[in-house]
Amino acid sequence: MKRYLHSIRPDCIFDFEDWGTVAYGEALRRQTEAFEALLEAKREGRELRSHLFFCSHLPVITMGRNARTENLLVTAEQLALRGVELFDVSRGGDATFHGPGQLTVYPVFNLELLRMGLRLYIRTLEDIVIAFLNDYGLAGQRMEGAAGVWLDADSRPRKICAIGVRCSRFVTMHGLALNVNTDLRGFSLINPCGFTDRGVTSLAAELGGPQDMEEAKRRLLTLFADRFAAPTV
Repeated sequence: MKRYLHSIRPDCIFDFEDWGTVAYGEALRRQTEAFEALLEAKREGRELRSHLFFCSHLPVITMGRNARTENLLVTAEQLALRGVELFDVSRGGDATFHGPGQLTVYPVFNLELLRMGLRLYIRTLEDIVIAFLNDYGLAGQRMEGAAGVWLDADSRPRKICAIGVRCSRFVTMHGLALNVNTDLRGFSLINPCGFTDRGVTSLAAELGGPQDMEEAKRRLLTLFADRFAAPTV
């Protein structure tokens, strides 16, 4: 079921949908459908709105285009016994885990409309997450050569948000996975994002208890609407 949190800025470039908790395969089908429709509209010279999708997934591990098989620490059979799905996907990056309590965000955006290249787009996603964490009193940071947002990057690095994107003809899909109340034990099944010497964390772990997911969605949606407004002429 599609759920809309509240109205957003009229000048933002996207329509928003909250899918709630959805299996990864179904979410992939939906966002691929939106991605291909936006590409087709561009080819035909038609205008079509971008989309922003929020959801959480049932337990799943996804392996990006650059994923190394050794970063999956258990077999597919062992995953199945644990009730964890496994997908090879077209985003950049390596292995990551998705599960309940994680806020997964899929922007299907026309970057051409924003006059924005892929590098600036990824940096903007990081900026949004850093601003979001600041609202909770946490200092999010970047790490050189490692897309996403980290805490204590210079001393005891812990990743709180993974970012992996596919882009074709300036149309994006996939996106970011922000650990809000995520059960971090799922990350023990992989070397997260290919790293063996860095940790993973969540809002709940850093703040000492579960956080209000609906409030987290509202805050993140507001930041997306502010950052992805149509440029003025």
